[in-house]
Amino acid sequence: MQLGDLTTPALIVDAAALESNLAAMAARWPGETLRPHVKAHKTTALAARQAAHGATGFTCATIREVEGMAAAGLGADLLLANEVLDTRRLGRLDARVTVAVDSPETIEAAAAGGVREVLVDVNVGMPRCGCRPDDAGALADRARAAGLTVRGVMGYEGHLQAWPDAEERATLTKTAMELLLAAHRDVGGDVVSGGGTGTSACNPYVTEMQAGSYALMDSAYTAAGVGYVQALHVLGTVVHVSAARPDMPAYAVADVGLKALGMDHGNPTIPGAQVWFCSDEHVTFAADDPVRVGDRVLVIPAHVDPTVAYHDRMHVVRDEEVLETWPVDLRGW
Repeated sequence: MQLGDLTTPALIVDAAALESNLAAMAARWPGETLRPHVKAHKTTALAARQAAHGATGFTCATIREVEGMAAAGLGADLLLANEVLDTRRLGRLDARVTVAVDSPETIEAAAAGGVREVLVDVNVGMPRCGCRPDDAGALADRARAAGLTVRGVMGYEGHLQAWPDAEERATLTKTAMELLLAAHRDVGGDVVSGGGTGTSACNPYVTEMQAGSYALMDSAYTAAGVGYVQALHVLGTVVHVSAARPDMPAYAVADVGLKALGMDHGNPTIPGAQVWFCSDEHVTFAADDPVRVGDRVLVIPAHVDPTVAYHDRMHVVRDEEVLETWPVDLRGW
């Protein structure tokens, strides 16, 4: 199959760029020190590639991701790095599953659902989940009293991942991780889990790195200069071209819109063009060079995770050849 055979919009992954990213992260965080986050790609075939580069454990965002990874034979050490209250499906899996807890309620839910191991989730500056660092020790004691094994702590400095200045990012990451390490002294255990693609080069404080976006990348991370190359594009077809008028410059429209792109980080990018806006099924742009109806364009999403979740398959390509087609089989809940 060739690129021209694909129905658009189509999620495509450059094989060489993907391999470069996987190898670079594996060199920086080898073996069990890397716990790739599958929420970024939701694809067990890609997770298998990460395992081939040495990863032994994985991070998940949903119960569906945990189930799918276990079914694919990748369940040796799965961390559900989000709080959940209905854990019944997790306790039945033939896999090692660790769950993040940050409250008495999440501890009780883990124990009731048959989960055996937990990490205490600590808020290190991003106002989402996670307990106060001072409360981590008491929660660990409560978890052990409920019969759970507390493996350690986790904390996500998500607010720093795309921080534009690398030196400031490193300084702020150190401050965030000091909170996590203080909590770890109270909690105990072998694991200090955290980080992401944006801080993977400046967070030596964790024992395992939860990076995910590095494999595919997006324009937001590229702008932050995190050191990985763009592997993911949404392939589109130009469906309309408008010539310049006295009241309007020339523009073109491709069939990649809001339903094919994660837009929470802003407009996508089209190399050699200025994107004007996206609507449900379309992206309107002004190209540097003339384009024609039927031309193919490569659209770079601003946020990889939700973009992938809109698609049911991704195509691994080299030049114009489609090498493999992988189902995005961890979608849903």
